[in-house]
Amino acid sequence: MTTSVVVTGLGITAPNGLGTEDYWAATRTGKNGIGRVTRFDPAGYPSTLAGEIPGFSEEELLPSRLLPQTDRMTRLALVAAEWALADAGVDPQSLPEYDMGVVTASSSGGFEFGQNELQKLWSQGAQYVSAYQSFAWFYAVNSGQISIRSGLKGPSGVIVSDEAGGLDALAQGRRLIRKGTPMIVSGGVDASICPWGWVAQLAAKRLSTSDEPTRAFLPFDADASGYVPGEGGAILIMESAESARARGAKIYGEIAGYGATFDAAPGSDREPALRKAIEFALDDAGVRPEDVDVVFADAAGVPELDRVEAEAIGAVFGERGVPVTAPKTMTGRLYSGAAPLDVATALLAIEEGLIPPTVNVHPAEEYALDLVVDRPRTAQVRTALVVARGYGGFNSAVVVRAAD
Repeated sequence: MTTSVVVTGLGITAPNGLGTEDYWAATRTGKNGIGRVTRFDPAGYPSTLAGEIPGFSEEELLPSRLLPQTDRMTRLALVAAEWALADAGVDPQSLPEYDMGVVTASSSGGFEFGQNELQKLWSQGAQYVSAYQSFAWFYAVNSGQISIRSGLKGPSGVIVSDEAGGLDALAQGRRLIRKGTPMIVSGGVDASICPWGWVAQLAAKRLSTSDEPTRAFLPFDADASGYVPGEGGAILIMESAESARARGAKIYGEIAGYGATFDAAPGSDREPALRKAIEFALDDAGVRPEDVDVVFADAAGVPELDRVEAEAIGAVFGERGVPVTAPKTMTGRLYSGAAPLDVATALLAIEEGLIPPTVNVHPAEEYALDLVVDRPRTAQVRTALVVARGYGGFNSAVVVRAAD
């Protein structure tokens, strides 16, 4: 019998809420976290809006010795991991050191740290570059720092597949638990709102150039013209259902199914593979389309990508066949942090019986979606599908289900 893997802890750092309680209070009511960039002056760039996390006091939340070693994304991830462990009621020091591992996703690594050290290299010389540059910018640094801080010596790793990576990391965590590791810390947190990171994001030519926070990120809207990037994400504690029940842990829900595909090369006449990823995830979970109560969309905000996603959802569920939502319209797209945050949001939606809204969007008729807009929708939610795509053709989907 296949081991059922459940989520028992959540740690959230998001532009519209720090901590699970604040985030859910904001998201369920449609609080916007998008505004003009404050971490640097964006006046010279075509895009000026982002989802920044206000009020994150790293000096109060982390030991001072960690600050010179870490990028902002790692500081956010360390705090999210600590909150998730506390939420799960897990003290890593009380467990055998090889019983817990870490699998996170990363889209860009520690961009701001890397920028600062490269500036020192160019302007002052190599002797002024921090030794921590050797790992602080690296994709795997969040997994490494979480492992070190909590003394976790079980299997660890990092998944790099842009926004799809957050779901791929959860799937790898589930795989490791099924192979015998009792508990996995997983998810994703990204933060690359700095000039170097900004230029890299602009290169994809998908960022919105609107300077109006309520009209800049409009997936599935006729006025969609790109997305707004953001920072943050979510860290989840995953373990077997049997283990969670044995220790009396609160169970948010089950990671019930997963599917992943890769699109054919541009110019191919092959259809996009997102639909297959969704179907694989449903098959893996053993659920039918009519069993799914809500879809958390990838919501690219780019018309051709929105069309592909709407067609995939329509092909699987039928026209307006399932409620669809995109809470990331309140936060911006958080890269590797986006999908774990959507999974956490789906679990909170299951808990309350409420689908959070997609804000600011007037759904275009052509997409034929039952998009939940303007206000939350009360509903019995037992099964949710989370969809994520990564730049270059990555498609992933995860089914989360209420615990029995």
